[in-house]
Amino acid sequence: MIDQMKIPIIDQRFHDKAKFNTSEAITTVLFEFDEEESVIRGFLTLAEYFHTIVIREGDEFIIPHDFILFRLVCG
Repeated sequence: MIDQMKIPIIDQRFHDKAKFNTSEAITTVLFEFDEEESVIRGFLTLAEYFHTIVIREGDEFIIPHDFILFRLVCG
């Protein structure tokens, strides 16, 4: 699905030495994956809408946008 939408995903292979400052976020929107594909589709649509990347940290995916963090927690 993410390949079809052409959204770049960054995982630990690329950001091992990079630090993300999430403390400046004013708002965090949390998505919880519960085997419902529409949750993932909605989350990825946000990345597409904001023309941004998806950062993967373990079982968590993050979309940074200005002072908002969209987080998808799996498992």
